[in-house]
Amino acid sequence: MTVAPELTAALPRNPHDLELLLEVSRVLDQSLELRTVVTPLPRTIATHIGARRVMLLLLNRNTREISIAESYGLSESQRQKARYRLGEGITGQVVASGEPAIIPRISAEPRFLDRTGARTDQYKQDSAFICVPIKLGKEVIGALSIERPCRDGRVLHNDAQLLTIISSMIAQAVRLRQAVQEEQERLLDENRRLQQELKERFRPSNIIGNSNAMQTVFDLIAQVARSDATVLIRGASGTGKELVAHALHYSSLRAGMPCVKVNCAALPETLIESELFGHERGAFTGALAARKGRFELAHGGTIFLDEIGDFSAATQIKLLRVLQEREFERLGGTSTIKINVRIVTATNRDLEELIERGQFRQDLYYRLNVFPIFLPPLRDRRTDILLLADHFVEKYSKLNHKNVRRISTPAIDMLMAYHWPGNVRELENCIERAVLLTDDDVIHAHHLPPTLQTAEASNTTFHGSLDATVAAVERELIVDALKSARGNMAKAARALGVSERLMGLRVRKFGVSYRQFRTKG
Repeated sequence: MTVAPELTAALPRNPHDLELLLEVSRVLDQSLELRTVVTPLPRTIATHIGARRVMLLLLNRNTREISIAESYGLSESQRQKARYRLGEGITGQVVASGEPAIIPRISAEPRFLDRTGARTDQYKQDSAFICVPIKLGKEVIGALSIERPCRDGRVLHNDAQLLTIISSMIAQAVRLRQAVQEEQERLLDENRRLQQELKERFRPSNIIGNSNAMQTVFDLIAQVARSDATVLIRGASGTGKELVAHALHYSSLRAGMPCVKVNCAALPETLIESELFGHERGAFTGALAARKGRFELAHGGTIFLDEIGDFSAATQIKLLRVLQEREFERLGGTSTIKINVRIVTATNRDLEELIERGQFRQDLYYRLNVFPIFLPPLRDRRTDILLLADHFVEKYSKLNHKNVRRISTPAIDMLMAYHWPGNVRELENCIERAVLLTDDDVIHAHHLPPTLQTAEASNTTFHGSLDATVAAVERELIVDALKSARGNMAKAARALGVSERLMGLRVRKFGVSYRQFRTKG
C-alpha cells in the first residue's frame, strides 16, 4: 500500500509512527476483501498510539447514516448505539464538512454526544478526541477517530496528521477494491452477454429449440455453414434433418443460389440416374427432349440428398465420381458437365452396419462423412417439447381459423411423459389433431391420441388385485382352448401345454363346463 503523493511531505519523522504506517500498509495489502483487512486496524492503531478507543466509521449512501464498521475499546452493544446523521455531533460534522477535528478535552466540548454511553465523568475529564475524514476523491465515505489521554497540542496535532495519512491509505484500499469489483462485474456482464450471443448468434430461424443438445447442433451449423464442406446429417426419422439442410444453405455464401432436394428413397431405381444427372434426347424410351438433372439445377448452390443410405450400388459409384471430380455425363450423353455445388446428405440408417453387410461403399462413406451432424431424438431434448408444441398450436390454429389459447396442464403432463418414437413429426401430427378436435380454444388431455393417454387421463385405471387378474386371464385362455377343441379336454390341454389332469383341475376351479363347447350333431 502506497501513501498518497500529496501526503508524502507530511510523513512523520518519528520511527514509531513510521512503524505504525508500515504495519497499516501490510494489513491493507493482505486481501482484496475490505471487511477482512480493516478488522485488525483499530487494535493496531490503538496499540501504537496508546489510544483508549479507536473507531472506523462509514457513511451509508442510501440512508445517509454514519455507523461504526470496526472499533477497539467498545462492546457490541456500544457500537450499535453509535449512529450519527450528517452534521450531527463532531463525527457527523467531520463527515459533512470533510475537515478534521481535534478536541483537547471532551468534557469541555458540548458537541461531543457520547452516543456509546461508555464514558464516565472522570474519563471525559482526561480524554482527548481526534476525528479525521476518509475521502475517496472529493467524496467523504467515512471517518477515523480516536480517544486518548489528554496531551499537549503538538502531540494531538501529530496524531491527527498520522490519522489523516492512515485514512488516505484506507481510502486508496477502498478505491482499489472498488476498481477490482467494477472490473469483476464488467467481466461477469461481458461473459453473460457473450454467452447470450453464443446462444442466439447462430440459432437458425427455421429450427425451434433451446436445449443443450440443440445448441450443439446450432454450433456445428455455424462452424460449417459458410464453407463448402460436405455435410452428413444423421438422426432418426422425424428429427428435422431437412430443416438443418435448409439452415446450412441459407446461412452459407450460396444462400442466393438454388437449394435442390432429392429424396433418394422415393425415386425408383430406373429413374434415379436420370433425376440426378439428367438425360439426352433419345437416351431411353420416352426421352423426347434433353433434360437437366438435379445436380445441374443446383449449380452454384446446394443439393440435399435425403435418405442417402437407400442408394443402389450402381448409383453409389456414380455419386462417388461426382464427389471426387465434381463432374458427370448426362444419361445417353458423352460430354462432361462440370458443376459447382455444395453437397449435403442425410440418413436415418446405420451406414456403418450397411458397410459391414456390403450394402454401402466404404469409400463413398468417407467422402460423405466429412462433417457429420447428429440430430438428437425428441426424448433427449425434453425442454424443447413445450416450445415445439406452442409453435405447432399457433401454426395450425391459423391454418384452421381457430383461436387455441393454451394447452391444459394434464395435456402438458402427457406430452412430457411420452417417449415420442416418431420425434418432432409425431408431435406435430398430435398437435394438429388436437387443434382440430378442440371446441373451447383449449387443448385438453382427451384431445391427444390414444397412444399418449395415461390410465388416469382415460379413466382406465386398474383396480383389481394381481391374483384376480391372473385368474381372469387363465380362465379366458382355458375357455378359448375349449372352444377351439370343440369341448375336447385332451386336445385343449395339449394346446395349452398342460396335462389332462391339470386341465381338469383348472376347469373345475373356474366352473367351466366343457360340454357347452361340444358341437351338437
